[in-house]
Amino acid sequence: MKYGEKEIKEFDIKNDENYWPNEHKKNYIISIELPEFMCKCPRSGYPDFAKMTLEYQPSDKVIELKALKLYINSFMDRHISHENSANEIFDALYKNLSPKWMKLTADFNPRGNVHTVITIDSADL
Repeated sequence: MKYGEKEIKEFDIKNDENYWPNEHKKNYIISIELPEFMCKCPRSGYPDFAKMTLEYQPSDKVIELKALKLYINSFMDRHISHENSANEIFDALYKNLSPKWMKLTADFNPRGNVHTVITIDSADL
């Protein structure tokens, strides 16, 4: 196993080291685009690709960008549906960041003439 594969396999999004204190008390929005998300279809095993867009208004913490990259890459070999992957990512980040507001958009590449976009917004919770 190469060092990057080992780092992804052992990564845990819940570790405190993945989050930094937000040093700014004013309201602002962080927008992060993750254009290379990949997981596997739970039925066929075919790869599914998506562009994830995370937007959030931080409260006390911000996510360290390498941690977010490792977390997103940890889905690469998982058999998980579009809906479950988007919801799992949103739930983990929302729980650990406790932001004032957060939105995740998972825009999956078309496959078999079907294009799926999943949007989860904390304002709707």
